[in-house]
Amino acid sequence: MLVGVAYPDPPFNAMPGDTGLDIELMTALAETLGEPVEFVAYAGVDGSDGDGFDGIFDRLAAGEYDCVAAGTTVTSARERRATFLPPYLISGQSIAVDTGRLPHVHSTDDLVGLTIGVQRGNTSEQIAERLVADGKAAQVRVYDYSAIGTAISDLATGDCDVVMKLAPVLTELVKASPGVEVVQRGLSVEDIAIAVATADQALAGRLRVAQAELEAAGTLQQMRRKWLGNPYVDQSLGML
Repeated sequence: MLVGVAYPDPPFNAMPGDTGLDIELMTALAETLGEPVEFVAYAGVDGSDGDGFDGIFDRLAAGEYDCVAAGTTVTSARERRATFLPPYLISGQSIAVDTGRLPHVHSTDDLVGLTIGVQRGNTSEQIAERLVADGKAAQVRVYDYSAIGTAISDLATGDCDVVMKLAPVLTELVKASPGVEVVQRGLSVEDIAIAVATADQALAGRLRVAQAELEAAGTLQQMRRKWLGNPYVDQSLGML
């Protein structure tokens, strides 16, 4: 089974030992199906294919992967391009700032005049653009998907004021940056799920059953606790 993965996206992937929640989950699902698994890095995260992360669904439809497991949010637009399994996680967007440079920022109510950094094609992009349209922030700076580390570093220099990303990922990313903290979670409620090519409903059915078996056995709860600190499917409030 070929699994498309977008790096880096800890704790879903790129954790020490080249593992993470998605890696462990897909390995377990493949084992349940009696198939070998190979993780294939999506090469379009730098926007070279025109739409950043969402280009991964073109590769899926073209047969380059059997499925995609990349901390992927289910959206109506993406559902027109792929079949999604039931969510294995429900989470939401969050924001991080350098608290030494911007000690007054505690929520999206404090972003007037500030720049929000997001990854190209990430679901955070639309939320950030809406804040700007509503006059609650000055502008959005779009980073290449693989440049999320640069976005975090820019918080200290002022090249970017706020970074918005899915809470478990942003929480993991800021650990290496002293003074940078996640100051608000729960900005959205997003289903995170495995995507399968629309043409391959047989595989989607087999994976759906295998995932349900892992959930019923408590295996998925153990994985979520291990990688996220919380065993529950719904972690949309981000209280970890």
